[in-house]
Amino acid sequence: MESTQKPRVLLKLNAQFIAIAHTVCASSAFLAALFIGYSLHYYKIVKNEYYGYPDEWFPSVSATIGDRYPERSVFQILIALTAGPRFLLLFFSYIRLYKSNSILPKLGLISGIIRTITCGGWVYITSTDDHDFHDIFMILYIVLTIPWTVSVVKLTPPRTSLKRLRTFTAYTFFAMLVPLIYLFIQHKVHRVKGAYSY
Repeated sequence: MESTQKPRVLLKLNAQFIAIAHTVCASSAFLAALFIGYSLHYYKIVKNEYYGYPDEWFPSVSATIGDRYPERSVFQILIALTAGPRFLLLFFSYIRLYKSNSILPKLGLISGIIRTITCGGWVYITSTDDHDFHDIFMILYIVLTIPWTVSVVKLTPPRTSLKRLRTFTAYTFFAMLVPLIYLFIQHKVHRVKGAYSY
């Protein structure tokens, strides 16, 4: 005999809160490390291999999150909290954007998972620990952002504000790589004062 009762809902959650939790965890991790670093080690974290204060006045992300205690520990604890919401976002995005006749959902999920792991690589292996591995993970993270972003944007329903926002965010991210690479070359190759801070 079949039951006519509807299944009981045990938990109902607006997925928007997962995205908010991810953003809060990630931004608070960096901002807390930056605040602690500025408070305790300002002159040390703005110094790079060529210049220090006053030529360099803003620390690199690596110096902020990985060079000193206690900011390194605070950052790593808070960023670890980001992993749960991040993986939930990946899986819910896969379910929400799934199309049986497209390879894009699987490409987005796989590149998103590997991208998240490479993020852990450059976060937990700092440039001070191993400069080469730190850079390799960072480059892989940026490269994997391409299939992840393209998949998510293409799978988003057309002519929606979400599609416009995701497209704008994607273009902005990739456009920002141009000045970033330019300034990195200015710092690393031409040794221009202040290039790292900018």
